[in-house]
Amino acid sequence: MKKELLSLLSVLIVASAAARGETDTTYWTKRGVAGLNLSQVSLTNWSAGGDGSVAFDALFNYSLDYKKERHLWQNRLELAYGMSHTTSDGARKTNDKIYLSSTYGYEVARNWYVSALLNFNTQFANGYDYSRSDRNYISRFMAPGYLMAGLGVTWTPKPWFTATFTPVTWRGTFVCSSRLSDEGAYGVDPGNRLLSEFGGNLRLVFNYEFLPNMNVYSRIDLFSDYLRKPANIDVRWDTQVTMKINKWFSASLNLNLIYDDDIRFEQPDGRSGARIQFKEVLGVGFQATF
Repeated sequence: MKKELLSLLSVLIVASAAARGETDTTYWTKRGVAGLNLSQVSLTNWSAGGDGSVAFDALFNYSLDYKKERHLWQNRLELAYGMSHTTSDGARKTNDKIYLSSTYGYEVARNWYVSALLNFNTQFANGYDYSRSDRNYISRFMAPGYLMAGLGVTWTPKPWFTATFTPVTWRGTFVCSSRLSDEGAYGVDPGNRLLSEFGGNLRLVFNYEFLPNMNVYSRIDLFSDYLRKPANIDVRWDTQVTMKINKWFSASLNLNLIYDDDIRFEQPDGRSGARIQFKEVLGVGFQATF
């Protein structure tokens, strides 16, 4: 009798463990992309002229999302760095980016979440305006650096589309460089290292796989400062198109558009004003998805 009871208990334990294994669900969704694009040109006694060059562009993008019951937590990290070297001009930076974003939401209605957003953006190395005769840097790590925190709502009508509106948003622009701070770069008052803004932000994120080998990720942030020129909307629009060629190689297109009313450019007549900034990086090379 004792053996039968032990056998029955063993069966129940195994069945219970199997049932728990069947219902155990992972609530994390992750996607990562790492890529390296290389190019090289060598010329020897080339009668048509030209310039030898070597260039690389490296990127790393990683998304980590958590969704369970009423909880939604979305995280994204973007890193990029590129350099080119020519015989005549030497080494020059072509790409530089550090971006980290985290959004938490609690569902209060179908596809609607009360949410909090935290966002950080800066660069790795010094940046230069190569058209100028002097070689003083015009940007560096945390000059500028952007930190944004907001409270609002998130709407997720489709798995590939997310909209987050944070009408209560603080945005800080850090200029951690004595020289740039003294010049009043990036909107800070001369001598200060922080520009604080209070306003509202709208973020739209589109992440869609059009074809089995083609993915488009696009994110736009629209920020308005309630206390200073609220009609002047700051725009940051990033688009990444990835087209997979085979297991190890792919083509990528990265587009970045920025309009920031606090970043002033000198005009030919001596006046300064904001301008639309645009950057495009197209490359073919090694890429791994995980």
